[in-house]
Amino acid sequence: MAARRKPFSRSAFSAAAASFSGAVRAFIADPIGPGTLAAMDGHTELPLVCSARKCRAPAAFALHWNNPALHPPERRKTWLACVEHRASLTDFLTARGFLREVEELPAS
Repeated sequence: MAARRKPFSRSAFSAAAASFSGAVRAFIADPIGPGTLAAMDGHTELPLVCSARKCRAPAAFALHWNNPALHPPERRKTWLACVEHRASLTDFLTARGFLREVEELPAS
């Protein structure tokens, strides 16, 4: 008979989630320059890439959106789009009434 695993405690899960959440906030809030963001260690530069599934092309646009059923009006979420996927991602968000603004990213 296999040994039973100890269940993951809520406090351990909460601590891990808080740590991850803080690291993500630091990652997003610390731009190093156009076309890059600071990684969680603060030393590595990461390129901005398209948010489309399986696309690793450099991002050229930021699509700012929110879901009015879930988010307050001032909250914005952001998807990044390459030139090729800008139209499809914009259409997806527009069809749902989520798109708020499209911003061209500075060339890196």
